[in-house]
Amino acid sequence: MDHKVTIVGSGNVGATAAQRIVERELADVVMLDILSNVAMGKALDILESAPILGFNATIEGGGDYAMSAGSDICILTAGLVRRPGVSREDLVVKNAEIVRGAVEQLIRRSPDTILLIVTNPLDAMCEVARRASGFPRERVLGMAGVLDASRMRYFIAHELGVSVEDVDALVLGGHGDTMLALPRLATVNGVPLPQLLRPERIQAIVERTREGAAEIMNYYKQGAAYYTPSAAVVDMVAAILKNKRKILPCSAYLQGEYGIHDTFVGVPCKLGRRGVEEVVELPLDDTERAQLLHAAETVQKLLTRL
Repeated sequence: MDHKVTIVGSGNVGATAAQRIVERELADVVMLDILSNVAMGKALDILESAPILGFNATIEGGGDYAMSAGSDICILTAGLVRRPGVSREDLVVKNAEIVRGAVEQLIRRSPDTILLIVTNPLDAMCEVARRASGFPRERVLGMAGVLDASRMRYFIAHELGVSVEDVDALVLGGHGDTMLALPRLATVNGVPLPQLLRPERIQAIVERTREGAAEIMNYYKQGAAYYTPSAAVVDMVAAILKNKRKILPCSAYLQGEYGIHDTFVGVPCKLGRRGVEEVVELPLDDTERAQLLHAAETVQKLLTRL
């Protein structure tokens, strides 16, 4: 393949993202984990499906960061995972250590890479990665909004009994309690959502989107969602590697946009080969702007714990 992607963490999100990247032949993949044998086993398991599925991208697993040299994108999924009763904020100190250590290793081998953060609490971990790398904001971003928007789009499609392909929706802000869904901008084949659903049904969809991770954790009992998070990662990887200049909601480092300075928060971004090529500013009403500012303030409070 023309591209190389390294994924740190061979848990459910990391391994499923790796599988999807090689199956789509977006890049060759290196999967790293402190449990190197697990990463090696999962990589081999995926490779052995290649003759059936017909892909020629390669994947190797292990624990040596030297394997990551020359990566176009480095994805961080490693860290303690959320469980019922554990908030994203509870994870901040330990996961910051993990992210910082991984980034220092990665940039030594791939100084021109783009860092895509998945580890929670997401926006705070993006800032940890930015500081550890010294990278410009274009090359450090986080995955959250694509996941949350996908959930919202599915719930709308299910409610209306229409194809998911007809539904567009946008979710900004933080990942979780500070999420900012924008149902007034959601459409179904171009028709604004408020023309199709009563306000109370729209609000129910927004609330279910906000609690989407918790809903799945309550079913699993142990562990968290990974099918949709990994799909969201692959959507962002494809946009970058293929230079699509696709507008997706990402956690990005704002420097005055939306009145927010020096903070990672979820906003629409144009993704291309350089990473975040542009932050798209939408006209927000006073309530929406206040919610977005609250999301940024929450990230800053988390960072004070570090």
